[in-house]
Amino acid sequence: AVERANLLNMAKLSIKGLIESALSFGRTLDSDYPPLQQFFVVMEHCLKHGLKVRKSFLSYNKTIWGPLELVEKLYPEAEEIAASVRDLPGLKTPLGRARAWLRLALMQKKMADYLRCLIIQRDLLSEFYEYHALMMEEEGAVIVGLLVGLNVIDANLCVKGEDLDSQVGVIDFSMYLKSDDDIGGKERNVQIAAILDQKNYVEELNRQLNSTVSSLHARVDSLEKSNTKLIEEVLFSFMDVEAELQTYKHSRQGLDEMYNEARRQLREESQLRQDMENELVVQVSMKHEIELAMKLLEKDIHEKQDTLIGLRQQLDEVKAINMEMYQKLQVSEDAMKEKNEIIGRLEDKTNQINATMKQLEQ
Repeated sequence: AVERANLLNMAKLSIKGLIESALSFGRTLDSDYPPLQQFFVVMEHCLKHGLKVRKSFLSYNKTIWGPLELVEKLYPEAEEIAASVRDLPGLKTPLGRARAWLRLALMQKKMADYLRCLIIQRDLLSEFYEYHALMMEEEGAVIVGLLVGLNVIDANLCVKGEDLDSQVGVIDFSMYLKSDDDIGGKERNVQIAAILDQKNYVEELNRQLNSTVSSLHARVDSLEKSNTKLIEEVLFSFMDVEAELQTYKHSRQGLDEMYNEARRQLREESQLRQDMENELVVQVSMKHEIELAMKLLEKDIHEKQDTLIGLRQQLDEVKAINMEMYQKLQVSEDAMKEKNEIIGRLEDKTNQINATMKQLEQ
């Protein structure tokens, strides 16, 4: 909590000092401006507070590029700045990319918007920050609110070619330890800057008013010319209107007849449409009935197919039984033939015996 409070106070001093010095120095700042450099250092410390240590393949990684890279998924307009950072040839470390991202966001005057959409998503931030981190607490929201004031500053920063990977982010506290004379001179500079701003505003307003007056004079001249032309056109058009009125009276009767005919056709077409809708309802009901009949027919066909399969199985069984009976019949016929032959031989022997007995009796 003490660290968050200290970082919040440093952010307040840095942002306030940057805005006040920019008003006195000039609103367009470059990369070498010391208050601007200190602002980026303070923002880097605020974003690093409570950052989780991620174990990578080669070493432990603790960088603010992870949460900043997440902004492009939450804010579609940030895709361009993220792509620009990745395309910079001189950046080799994630920290360098994060520093370049902060500078580009300041030049776009979108840093407050980008970080606001980031701190809202606390569930996503919890993957990068501890629960007590500055970005997870109210101090982060306060800093994001203070960043809105930086939109009055125009920053012209050259990110390409600047060594952002090896910079050491150390806060220079001497910039914020000011004496009474410095404070009085600062106040005078602020007042002078305000007077200059008012003078520039009045001059710009006067220039706009002069241009507006010139344009109004030109517009009045053009309106007078167009008014004269319109009067002439009205006179000519009045004669044309009278002729058109006579034509309208003659054509009104024909239009009434066409209107009545159109109404009659509309009633007929409405009745025809109603008949078609009724017929469509009947066709839909018939379609449902046909579909139901088709389902019943398919069910009947399936049942008959099952019955046919059963009958075929029974037929195969009957054929097997018939074949077995036929084989048994063949065997019985063969046995009958043998028995008939035996009976024939026995009859021959019986006849011989009878003949022999008759001979013996004789």
